[in-house]
Formats: sequence, C-alpha cells, structure tokens
Amino acid sequence: MLRSLFPAASPEVRARLELDPTIKLINLYDWGSNPLGPIADWPESLKGAVRAMLATPTPMAMLIGPQGILIYNNAYGVFAGERHPHIFGLPAELAWPEISDFNRHKIDLGLRGETLHLEEQELLLNRNGTPESLWLDLNYSPVLGEDGSPLAVLCIVQDTTTRVLAERAMARSEERLSLALNSSTLVGTWDWDVSANSVTADEKFATMYNLDPAAAKNGIELEGFLRAIHPEDVDRVTGAIMAAMADGSAFRSEYRLLSPDGTTRWVIASGRPRLNEQGAATRFPGVVVDVTEQRRASEALAESELRFRTLTNAMPQMVWSTLPDGYHDYYNDRWYQFTGVPQGSTDGEGWNNLFHPDDQQRAWAVWRNSLETGEPYQIEYRLRHRSGEYRWTLGLALPIRDAQDRIVRWFGTLTDIHETKLAATERDLVAQELSHRIKNIFAVLTGIISLSARSQPEIKPFADQLRQRIYALSEAHDFVRPHSARSQGPEHQGSLWALIERLLQAYHRDGTTRVTFHGEDASIDDGAATPLALLFHELGTNAAKYGALSVADGQVVLEGRASEDGYHLSWKERGGPALDGLKRPEGFGSRLVSLSVEGQMRGRVVRLWEPDGLRVEVDLPATALRRSGRLQS
Repeated sequence: MLRSLFPAASPEVRARLELDPTIKLINLYDWGSNPLGPIADWPESLKGAVRAMLATPTPMAMLIGPQGILIYNNAYGVFAGERHPHIFGLPAELAWPEISDFNRHKIDLGLRGETLHLEEQELLLNRNGTPESLWLDLNYSPVLGEDGSPLAVLCIVQDTTTRVLAERAMARSEERLSLALNSSTLVGTWDWDVSANSVTADEKFATMYNLDPAAAKNGIELEGFLRAIHPEDVDRVTGAIMAAMADGSAFRSEYRLLSPDGTTRWVIASGRPRLNEQGAATRFPGVVVDVTEQRRASEALAESELRFRTLTNAMPQMVWSTLPDGYHDYYNDRWYQFTGVPQGSTDGEGWNNLFHPDDQQRAWAVWRNSLETGEPYQIEYRLRHRSGEYRWTLGLALPIRDAQDRIVRWFGTLTDIHETKLAATERDLVAQELSHRIKNIFAVLTGIISLSARSQPEIKPFADQLRQRIYALSEAHDFVRPHSARSQGPEHQGSLWALIERLLQAYHRDGTTRVTFHGEDASIDDGAATPLALLFHELGTNAAKYGALSVADGQVVLEGRASEDGYHLSWKERGGPALDGLKRPEGFGSRLVSLSVEGQMRGRVVRLWEPDGLRVEVDLPATALRRSGRLQS
C-alpha cells in the first residue's frame, strides 16, 4: 500500500526528502486509522497541494474536510511549539481547543469556497504550557478538487507579535514623550530639512524664537530662527551647527535668546544630524530646553559662594566646614596662613595631625560625640603653628539642619587664644600668690592680738571675740581664694552651704552633725563670702554660748529658697534653752552683722526670739551673691 506522498521517488530521493521531519512524519503516520484514510485514497489535487505546502518555508497548515484534519509543514511545526507533533492529524478544534470556535468558522468559510485575510489578529494560544497572546497575519484560501469543489482550507501564518509589541512600545514611548513635552513650557523640538533649508518646529520652539507657531509647523528657513539668538552668541552657535554637520557628531550649545521686549533667556540646544551614504547631512532634528531659571540659580549660588568666601576670609578666625559625617571639605585662608600647610592637604581627617599629640585623642572624642548627638562642639586644644610651635586655640562648631531636622553640614571656627591663655595662667599665679600673702596677714594679725592680750588681761574677752571674727574672715577668704592644683581642697568652692558647713564644723560633737540643710543652695564669690562669714560666725558663736549649740542635743536647721529676685535663708535653732519670746538688745556683734548684710549686701536680717529657739530670716538680693550680678546691676 502507498505510504508516501512521493511514490515515484527513488530510495535516495526519498531518504533526502525525509530529512524534513514533517515529511517523514506524514510517511510514517497511520493514516488507516485517520478519517482521511490511506494516502493512496487521497484525491490527486489534495496530494499535490500537500506536496507544495511541505516544500514552502513559510508556516502553513491545511485543514482538510469538514473536521478540519490538521496537516502542516515543518515551519508550522516550529510555530506550534510543544504542541508539535501531538496535534498532527487531529481535527483543528481538538488540536487548538482554546480557539475552537475561531477555527470552526474558518473551516466552514473555506469549504464554502471563500477566502479571508486577517492582519494582526490577536489570539491567546497555549503553545508551551502557558497561555500567551500572539498577533498573527492569517490568509485562508480553499483547496479545490478535480471537480472544483473545496476539499480543504489552506492557512498561511505570519507571526507579527514581535513587530506589534515593538510598535506598541514605540507608540507608548512617543505618547509619553509627547505628554512630557506638551506638559512643559521649557522644552521645544525642531527638525531641519537641510536640502530644502526648512525647519519645522512645535509651538514651544516657535514661541521661544519669536515666530508664528502655525508658520513654524509648516516650515521656516533656518535664518528665521537664528535671528532670535543674541548677536554675541550667533557666530558661536552657527559654527557648532556646521561642525556637527561636517562629521555627524552630536550638537550641543548653550546660548541666549532675545525676546521682543528685550529680555534675555538662556537655552540649551541639542541634536544630531542624519547623514546619507555620501556623508552629507540631510536632516537635523533636535530639542531646545529653557534653562533661564537654572542659570539664574547657578549665578546666585556662585555669588553667594563668593560672598561666603569673602566673609570668612575677612574674619580673624580660622573657619572650616564639614559634611554631615564629619568630613572636612572647606577651610578659609586664615587656616592655611596659620598652619602653613598646602591647600587641600588637611581635607578629610588630615586636620587631626596638626593637634598636639597630647590633645589628639581628647579632640577626636569630643568631635565624635558632637557628630553622634548633634550637640554643639566646643574645645580648647593646641594647634601646630607654621613656625612649628603649638599654640592654644578655641574650637567652636554648630550643625546646620534642614526642614526635617537632619544635619546637612557643620560650620566651625578656630580662634587663637594662646596669648590670652598665657596671660590667664600668669594672672592665676599672681592671684594665688597674693591670696597666700593675705592669708599670712590674717595669721600675723591673730598673733598680734594674742600677744597684746597677754600683757593686758583685762581685754582678753574682747581679744578672743576679735580673734574669732578675724578667723571667720580668714576662713571665708580661704574658701573662695584662687587655688593651685595642689592647694585645691575637696570641698565645693563657691557654695553658700559649703561655707557655712566649714565655719560651723567645730560645733559638731562625736561625729554627729548638728547643722542640717534643706532646700536650695546658692553660689557665692569672694565679694559675698566675707559679710556672710561674719553673719554665720556670729550666729554660731551665740548659739554655742546661749542657744541650741550650747546643749548636747541642740541642732540648727537651715532652709534655703532661690527666686528671681534673690535668695532667702532661714536659721532655726531647736533643742536649746527655752526663750521667753522677748526681743534681746543688740550688741556689737548684732550691729556688725547688720552693717555687713544690710549695709554691704543691701539685704535684710530679721531675728525672731521664738519660745523653742531663735529664728533668723535673711533675705539677699540676687545681685549681692556674685560679682557678675553686681556688675549687671
């Protein structure tokens, strides 16, 4: 039985033909079990049409008979993907069930003798296990038998998916470009037909060059656009155009346009000429962008930068700045004049090498803390001068923050304080020496009083009181006087309560504290220490003779309260001898206290002889406690 479409072919020819996998598939297919029957029973016209189809490189499929039995060539097998060869010989509706209705219609149409051409027909096909959208050009035509009646439908397939997707992507891109250009008043486009010297442009471009948009749309000579360019720029722009046209290189030029009202606007024009086979420019498309505002901003920034550098270089301090991470990127001229290092050599972290070796670690620690916390930077350290010596400088820096409170930059200064530092050191030494000599004078004065009392016993009580008051003045002076590192005591210098504690520590018994403090302390200086020492020495002495400190269980309670107007201190004796509540006459000590507190400090002292013990209320103005307050007052 005939099992080949080429029964007359020699074995050699048949072997060559069967190198085509689809021809071999037809020859080996069991057509006896197929509705078409054996090949020998096929009409000659059908066999001839199949032979012609198999020899064609274009994807083709034949849908034979009312069932549309599917036979196709090798190119269609490639198009069918993983469906091939399983769909070979099947009815078309079974081979492609996802488009069964579509194929049924085309089979019926072809068997009626009609033809059909479809362009970019979208079909959802499952060729490789996943449905995918394809766009196809399809041509359907009937295959006629010997009697002229249709036997089958021949379908020629052209896959246009890649082209359609590319065209759609291009259309979307052009649409987005068009929307972007139309939404911007700063961008215009042109296209110059070089051979016809006709420049067509959009409305934006025409408006920039003072031309009628309708005329620019139809085309205007290049000279019409060049007239809008500033006279000082036109030769440069023309030269750049000619240079680009000579070799097809990119054109880019920034220049000024003059408006009819005399205003100037800056633009950047970009484009590239299109050359023919002879290397001559035929078209020259491009775009122009209005950069006037950017240019103004750039000029304003440059002017601001110039003012900043002029200001910093006019300052006597060294000025520097860093990025948010602490990278140093700017120093003014004073820095380089002071250090003598080359320009740029201390950018980044190079600045730390100029510190004194003993100060480097401390300087780094303070700087890192400011970077981590955003706290202001302040430090004194020694910086190497261009002479090679190390000089004391004061470093200050503050962070600059944006609207979101993020640090965007640090600005700082360095001030040469070397002479001031040396002067302060010398002044401290002189003050310490002078204070030490005053302390010795107190000791000498106390000795003179003691010697005088020995020769005149009748004045011994008075001499004892005088010596105790001088001792109180000496303690007050020692408490607030300048100290060296060796003479500095552990007590809190400048504290009112610390001064009182020092004056009354002699009245403690067996390690028991008999004077307690409540409320707020106050800071004092040497100007306030002397009258206050006389006050509390007098109160302590009287309490030890007649009041709470004259008995074993007696105590003194002090309460302090600070306000904007001043400081109030209350002295209350408890556990001492009972009082009758009557006011006591003022002696010399009381008048001395009044003279010191009320006269010298402009304060007020009130004594209340309460039955359970003396109460003394002291009010002091804020300006009386420290020298800085007195100077402001």
